[in-house]
Amino acid sequence: MTAAAPKNYDPTPSRRVAFLGLGTMGAPMAAHLAAAGHSVTVYNRTAAKAEAWVAEHGGRAAAVPREAAQGADIVFSCVGNDDDLRQVTVGPDGAFHGMASGALFVDHTTTSAEVARELAAAASARELAFIDAPVSGGNLGAIDGVLTVMCGGTPEAFARAEPIIRAFARAVTLMGDSGAGQLTKMVNQICIGGLLQGLSEALAFGQKAGLDMGQVIGVISQGAAGSWQLANRGPTMVQDQFDFGFAVDWMRKDFGLVLDEARRLGARLPVTALVDQFYADLQAQGGGRLDTSSLIRRLR
Repeated sequence: MTAAAPKNYDPTPSRRVAFLGLGTMGAPMAAHLAAAGHSVTVYNRTAAKAEAWVAEHGGRAAAVPREAAQGADIVFSCVGNDDDLRQVTVGPDGAFHGMASGALFVDHTTTSAEVARELAAAASARELAFIDAPVSGGNLGAIDGVLTVMCGGTPEAFARAEPIIRAFARAVTLMGDSGAGQLTKMVNQICIGGLLQGLSEALAFGQKAGLDMGQVIGVISQGAAGSWQLANRGPTMVQDQFDFGFAVDWMRKDFGLVLDEARRLGARLPVTALVDQFYADLQAQGGGRLDTSSLIRRLR
């Protein structure tokens, strides 16, 4: 795989920012903020990760989210789920308790739209601004600083956040009011799940037929079947390589949010529900940490 070109950062005034959650996605996102010239304070539930991040990138580590948020113009988060997000925002030592009036909270966790609206209301009551801003692009997108960010919130809050978010993104779009970012991410995950199942069936079929699958992928990538998933995951699926990318466990968590929201909306998602069960099969076989393209393994 060819290394990405070094990230070029748009000139923006230096801001005091905090970043909560230094996992697979959060650590490189926070690193881009530091590289772009912002003053970064980090918090992670495992304190050793925060200390290691500071040793590599500078800045400061805080013991709790409230401390990290004190004095910050913008607080970013990228944690695990709805409950984790509540804990780092409105929990006893949550960031909302340390943020000054007028400060902005930007959440990059993939959560329910419901919790996004809940925390936007809680922020407003404290004279804070809140944006739900889930991302697409995976770990490599975070490392290279080329994520796609889907935002929900007010235009005023978005205008403040957008130039700072661009430190780790190539596309940042306001999708609507609070919760719209999370709903857009759900659309994204529905698309990806269906694409990967179709791709798995097509490639497994081609292999059974004895075709040169490298040649097949090269040809059909140029036509109507072409997609990012085919170009980037097709070759590795054929080679049975799945130790990278977005994990099955994470997709099942996201599909849980999608299917819950679909029930609330009365939306029918038969393919998504089926693919969710296929991912459950992979988890049962010990494949929870494999890339989502491992769906093809069920067909072999």
